[in-house]
Amino acid sequence: MSEAQDLSNTSHSSLIDTLTTILGADNIITDEGERAYYSQDVYNQGPPVLAVIQPDSKEKLAQAVAACTSADVALFPRGGGFSYTDGYIPTTSNGVTVDTRKMNRIVEINTEDMYVTVESGCTWAALDEALADKNVRPIFWGPFSGLNATVGGSMSQGSLTYGSSKWGPSGVAAECMEVVLADGSIVTTGSAGQPNHSPFFRHYGPDLTGLFCNDAGALGIKASVTLRLQRRSPVVMGLSYAFEEFDGLHKGMAAAAREGLPTEAFGFDSVVMKVFTGGQGLAQDLKTLWAVGMAGRNIFAGAWQMLKIALAGKRFIDKAEYTAHFICEARDMREMKSHLNALRKAVGPHGNEIVNTVPAVVRAYPFPPFSLLGTSGERWVPLHGILPFSRVAEFQEKLSALHSRYQEQMDTHKIITASMFTTLATNGFLYEPVFYWEDSREPFHDRHTDPEMLKKLTDFPTNMDGRALVEEMKKGIIDCFYSCGGTHMQIGKVYPYTRERDAGAMAMVKMLKTHVDPKGLMNPGALGL
Repeated sequence: MSEAQDLSNTSHSSLIDTLTTILGADNIITDEGERAYYSQDVYNQGPPVLAVIQPDSKEKLAQAVAACTSADVALFPRGGGFSYTDGYIPTTSNGVTVDTRKMNRIVEINTEDMYVTVESGCTWAALDEALADKNVRPIFWGPFSGLNATVGGSMSQGSLTYGSSKWGPSGVAAECMEVVLADGSIVTTGSAGQPNHSPFFRHYGPDLTGLFCNDAGALGIKASVTLRLQRRSPVVMGLSYAFEEFDGLHKGMAAAAREGLPTEAFGFDSVVMKVFTGGQGLAQDLKTLWAVGMAGRNIFAGAWQMLKIALAGKRFIDKAEYTAHFICEARDMREMKSHLNALRKAVGPHGNEIVNTVPAVVRAYPFPPFSLLGTSGERWVPLHGILPFSRVAEFQEKLSALHSRYQEQMDTHKIITASMFTTLATNGFLYEPVFYWEDSREPFHDRHTDPEMLKKLTDFPTNMDGRALVEEMKKGIIDCFYSCGGTHMQIGKVYPYTRERDAGAMAMVKMLKTHVDPKGLMNPGALGL
């Protein structure tokens, strides 16, 4: 064990004692195995940190941050833990992981001024449940992984799913934030930054809230976030389409996005669809079907939807190379029919309408347990880029060429690829390539997989050559995105945020980083800083 990891080291021992005093013994973890676990994410792992701290209030968080930076110890903020871009992976063992999940209170629900304030460790699923009986939700209300993903994590990393195709990614919902800086001070952004002002409005002078969106925790640690609310729509329906080729899927999804109608829009190739639908047992299928029925507008609509799904089964995935799924909201059936007619007009020329099983299931069961493995236990990692519609075909061509170059090696090392897609507001196409490969699991995967499912999974041998090939291909795909003008969320320590960036803008970012974090101890390496 290196001196940096040795907790008997005098300075480190003193810091642990100080943190224990601030947080309480139940809110600090020094066990070697747990420190190793918290230094992993879905894809990668870093050196074990000195300790994991779990503050349960913003005041304790601020005191703990100040204690760590005073001791020249780095901080790695962690939300739900499902990063795949080294978002919170330590870059040094002389660090502390900040697990924010005990800061999970809902501070204020204000349905008159239409905002909700939550602590950063609150999950999207818990927030949605708390807001359900008030008939409101944020304009962005979580990613698929919202059972575990936290509000603060989504604001720091950037995420999408629910509401994204209408409004954009997670940061659009934020009005105000409380952020702990490296010296332990707390910055309040937006309208809440003055006495006797509520956190109802973001755009009051320079957009300080926006500065802390998508910063990967490099500028500070979120303590609380205020989100803009909207009424829940009483009518929710969806359409699904099948496409023989990628060109049809791309054009159909782009046409739908330009109409500005879907709240969610997502597409899959046939590999992803088979993985999604092949890994659930009968009990989970029945649970999902029941949820669909309960989500119906009334008992008859729910029963009809269940019957359609039961009759359709999963047959459509065997016939379609690509599928796309659109979810719309409306105030009444008249408005919904107008939306669906407009969507059919936009998407219909490019594909064939199929039974809307996927939209029904997604909205009935929005935050399912999130699988981190393939159906047989394969390792899994995605990456993504957001492209303008006009350059999607160019990227697809480059990606296909890259896959062709590596196909023989992929076959040798048992690697398969797949793709997922979504649209953001009216102007962004998110392309998400995915890798599956046979490789040994890490403790992180076992901890986040249902125990009954684990028993059914294959224990693959370690496949270092396959892992290295995945890493090499990931870098090649990121270069393809860059060459096609792609941008990224969840930048973490992977995506090329600083590459050839405008010199003036880069200087401003570095000056800001130096101002709020002069020692460079807030998630060092994030954003490439």
